[in-house]
Amino acid sequence: MTLLEALQLIGYSLGAMLPLWMGYLLFKQRLGVVSIQRLLLGLGVCMVGWHAGNLIVTLRSLFGLDHAQWNVPLRLANTVAVISITVCYSLLLHVHIHLWASSHGRELTRIERVRIYLSYIPCAFLFVVVPRLWAGPYQPMIGKLSVFVLPFALWVAYSLTVIAITELLVARRAPSQSERRILRTLASSFIVIACLILASLGLGLGRGTIAGQYLQTLANLGSLLPSALLAYYIYRYRYLELIIKESLVVATFAAVVLAVYLYGIRRIAEWTSARYGLRAGVVEAILILALTLLAAPLRGWLERSFRSLFERETALYRDVVSQISASSGQYRSLAELLRAIESQMANALSLRRVDIALLPENENQEDKELSAVEKLLRTSMNDGVKTLESDERLNALGYSVAYALSREDHNLGLLLVEGSANALTPDVRAVLDVLTGQIVVAIEDYRLMQENVRLERKVAEGERLAALGQMAATVAHEVKNPLSAIKSIAQVMSEDEDLKQQHARDLSLIVGETDRLSKSVTQLLSFASKQPQSAPPSAAAELVRSVAALFRADAEERQIVLQHRIEGNAALNGVQTAAIRDSLSNLILNALQATPSGGGIVIESAVADEVITFSVSDTGAGISPEMRTKIWEPFFTTRQRGTGLGLAIVRKRMEEAGGSARLAPANNGGGARFELSIPVQ
Repeated sequence: MTLLEALQLIGYSLGAMLPLWMGYLLFKQRLGVVSIQRLLLGLGVCMVGWHAGNLIVTLRSLFGLDHAQWNVPLRLANTVAVISITVCYSLLLHVHIHLWASSHGRELTRIERVRIYLSYIPCAFLFVVVPRLWAGPYQPMIGKLSVFVLPFALWVAYSLTVIAITELLVARRAPSQSERRILRTLASSFIVIACLILASLGLGLGRGTIAGQYLQTLANLGSLLPSALLAYYIYRYRYLELIIKESLVVATFAAVVLAVYLYGIRRIAEWTSARYGLRAGVVEAILILALTLLAAPLRGWLERSFRSLFERETALYRDVVSQISASSGQYRSLAELLRAIESQMANALSLRRVDIALLPENENQEDKELSAVEKLLRTSMNDGVKTLESDERLNALGYSVAYALSREDHNLGLLLVEGSANALTPDVRAVLDVLTGQIVVAIEDYRLMQENVRLERKVAEGERLAALGQMAATVAHEVKNPLSAIKSIAQVMSEDEDLKQQHARDLSLIVGETDRLSKSVTQLLSFASKQPQSAPPSAAAELVRSVAALFRADAEERQIVLQHRIEGNAALNGVQTAAIRDSLSNLILNALQATPSGGGIVIESAVADEVITFSVSDTGAGISPEMRTKIWEPFFTTRQRGTGLGLAIVRKRMEEAGGSARLAPANNGGGARFELSIPVQ
């Protein structure tokens, strides 16, 4: 067997079997068939058809079979080969258009879909080419279709050039250095094959010589590159979990293959040569290829045999995953949980350091200076990078690699890892990739558990406050009527001039205290009321003016400037009017009590996006950070004679009307600013 014959036999056999085996493994491991998988399956079938057709022609030549006897199989092989190679390059263009869209994280555009349809136009020439293969006496494929060889070579060169450019552009957006290297290598290989096909088939370089035959064979074998593309997809999207591991398995596998060759293949080749006169080299090559097909099952059996040697390591990884999954409810705080996960991972995987950096749940801290880790985290999140490696900012922090903690486009943070090159093996990286998902689940489980606890406490607090409010309402009803009577008696007594001269101060004190107690009773009843109050509908602007006018005299008496600013107007229904009036009244009253003499209070209203917002701002001392979450609690007050129900009533009334109340940042950096928002039509 000559070197050219060996090259043809081995190359065409691998080209026929390798895509078939990879396609089988690919679709055995995946559930469902998506668009890109169907394309890859079609590409694999075309590669099998092209190389199988050439393999049949090569075997006929190697065995010295007669043309006339094998006329139909040879024509059929040529037909399958021509159809397969024509469709193959159209499919390659189709796949790379999908790859381009996928690299941008989007679906195909209309122009890209048109380009896909246009890439299949050369397939129309099959209706002209295929009949020629079956007409007249048998000839080799190249000789039979010599008229179409140059146009086909130009089409292939164009296709491979476009594909190579696409690979290079996609490589720029690849997340990892290894992936970029794979894509650039593929692009370079496609360019080389394009030049080879153009020189051999298009220009006829070396035609009629041995060198030309080698060149043509290499050009034909150039279609092995789609197998590399299929392998890239397997790597990129993790269609197969193939891990090349233990050297012991590899060494044992090599020993078994060597024994089979020496004591099996060679003896069979010698026997068939002596008995049937077949060429021993051809038989030996075919048996070696058959052994190659059996290599994967044989290696699998060896791996299962040696699995017990590595079971401890596998169990270690499994234990880490199970510990992370089961530990979310065992810790009192999220920080304590994260420290435990970091320690477990570092010890189990022999890493120097493992840190988990999370984005703050409160995203309103824009003025806060970010740490170096937070800057790196936000940058990686904005770039959409899943794995950070060989990054200057990462190395400056002392880490080797970082994994994004994300789920369904929701980014939580980064898993930062420091370890030696020997520790960060492909297996450890694969485990870290899996553990990122487990960490995200553990964090979300813990936060969900804390949210459930918070809601349970809120429900219990609501029940307690409901009972307290009911009791307060009962007491208020019992107190209100006597208070009215006391006030009436004091007012009647103050009309008597003799009594007024002797007890004017006392009577005034009685009337003032009964008014204060009456307001407290009214607040208690308002807080305990289960039905939303209602008032006649009004316009928002008129409501602001009337409430401001109600407190203007009190503000002037305290030497406080009370202003109102109205931007836009909206109609409010009865429930909204009552809620806004009560809420603004409570907020203005609080502002008057908090603002010193000479200060100011501003009432504002504005309409935007079908929501009207009212605000009350003062120039008082403001509210301290530790008090911000407590001010809305019922009966919480910082004043000696306050009920602590003012802001609780504000929030309750606004929620009953379908709105909300919040403490907003002050415009001038001082004082307090409360906002009331309610939807309008």
